[in-house]
Amino acid sequence: MKKILLTNWHLMRYFRLAFALFLFFQAYETQQWFFIAFGCFFLFQAIFNLGCGPSGCNVTYKNQKDE
Repeated sequence: MKKILLTNWHLMRYFRLAFALFLFFQAYETQQWFFIAFGCFFLFQAIFNLGCGPSGCNVTYKNQKDE
């Protein structure tokens, strides 16, 4: 768990973190509390490195041959 949190920080993770903090600030400033839900979503993605990576949201499939 510690490895996930402390390694592999790249531009997109920093962007998600900054956007989450921006949404928290906006929720506080404008008293629009539903922004907190969106901020938590982006914060969760930034902390645990979830979401699409630099290669996109491709799913790799294994081709299994019947033998």
